[in-house]
Amino acid sequence: MTAARTDEDDIAALAKGGRTNVFGFLLRLAARIPFLFIAGRLYGPEALGRFAYALLIVEFVAQLASLGLRRGLAELLSRDDRPHTHIIADAFLPAMVTAALGAAILIAIPQIMFPNSGINGLDRFLPLVIFAIVATDIALAALAYRFDIVSTVRARAIVEPWTISIAAGAFYFYSARDGLILAYVVSLIAALLFALWPLWRSYGLPWGWMPNPSRSYAIARLNLPLAAADAAEWGSRRLDLAILGLFASPAVVGIYYVAQQVASLPQKLKTSFDPILGPVITRNLQSKNYAEIAKQVGQVGFWIIAAQAGIALALGIPGEGVMGLVGPEFVGGTGALAFLLAAEVAAATAVVSESALVYMARHRNLLISIAMLAVQALVSVGLIMLIPYFPVKPSYVGLFQAAAVACGLMISLGIGSLIKSRFLSRLLGHPISIWRSALIFAVTAAAILGVCIVSLPARFEWVELAVGIPAILGLYSWIIWRWGFSPDDRVLFKKAPSPDEP
Repeated sequence: MTAARTDEDDIAALAKGGRTNVFGFLLRLAARIPFLFIAGRLYGPEALGRFAYALLIVEFVAQLASLGLRRGLAELLSRDDRPHTHIIADAFLPAMVTAALGAAILIAIPQIMFPNSGINGLDRFLPLVIFAIVATDIALAALAYRFDIVSTVRARAIVEPWTISIAAGAFYFYSARDGLILAYVVSLIAALLFALWPLWRSYGLPWGWMPNPSRSYAIARLNLPLAAADAAEWGSRRLDLAILGLFASPAVVGIYYVAQQVASLPQKLKTSFDPILGPVITRNLQSKNYAEIAKQVGQVGFWIIAAQAGIALALGIPGEGVMGLVGPEFVGGTGALAFLLAAEVAAATAVVSESALVYMARHRNLLISIAMLAVQALVSVGLIMLIPYFPVKPSYVGLFQAAAVACGLMISLGIGSLIKSRFLSRLLGHPISIWRSALIFAVTAAAILGVCIVSLPARFEWVELAVGIPAILGLYSWIIWRWGFSPDDRVLFKKAPSPDEP
């Protein structure tokens, strides 16, 4: 008989997932840089803008079609006594039906994906990748329920980004207009294969399973609030691009997309904790161990914020050099990059709080998320409308608009974090401690060092990247480790003992 999991087991599982995710982040960073370099230098801002808007629409539909199962599958597996393979098959069925409906609409009306350019070649059939996105998300969520985070890192941080980087370079010689989209399709297919293979090895095939429409409908209905919350959270990271596309040229959208991709790297650290945190929270909810949930949310929240703040400083202070790597015309997006990196830090508290709210108060959590989207839209459009009242050169208006929507995102995510953390604390009846004073000292020291490094003459710009980024991260990490991490936090960096050890 399997022994019951203890709180120490859960913290160890979270720490192991955290170590794997940090490693996955480094791999993703190493792969994303060549992709952005190839996309910026070979394809240029306008092609990137077209590519970015098409992905915006396709991935939004895929997010809806996933039916919230990226996080909701853990609850289904933990509370249902049927074979896990049958539960997973039941989850796949409504998601694939929803994906088919969404893909059919986009294929019939491809102008939704390409509003500012013509439809050529196989552009119309791009929505078929929705099936691959949805299937990959569900497969990796099922694996994460068994604490298999390695498969997620392999598919998302190695196979997918490296495939799109290599394919983007190769397809450029076939079509400078469609090469990025073709590379994107190939990368998603590769990630799907590397998600389904470990799923089959871990769970096997659903022998004896029969489709049950009523059961699949119940799963879809149960996860509808969670799916809407996921779409709202995902939309908060894409609404800025959608708003900018209404006011700015495709070239500005392409520049903003690069800044968004750089800033989204630390986002992967917190979103990849969702599958590993979900099973831990659901188990403690069943036993009504609310104090432990508050402790786990606070601890994981601190890990995420500590990592994201350091990354934001390392990438944001030498931002001109980072954006300049992609191409000289992208340097103008440095202001937007700074706001986007700050937004990721501001959002961490909301996302980690939402990991519990989606199980405890999913409808009210959804209402908060939708309200924050409205705040983001109002603030972003309001800031854009104020730009004509400032002495801005006409050639810089688009770049100021990009910075405005990024600032609107930062403000809305900060408000959302404050509301959701307080709401969760009230539901649990226990305080959630995420912020620690060591963060202030680490940020201040790293910022001072960074400002000194970027103050060097222009001919030493390479020092900002080669020396500045490691130096900023090193000083920041040392302060956090020395004064911010408790013994419980340091388990994140300790390898679990072997079964023979006491």
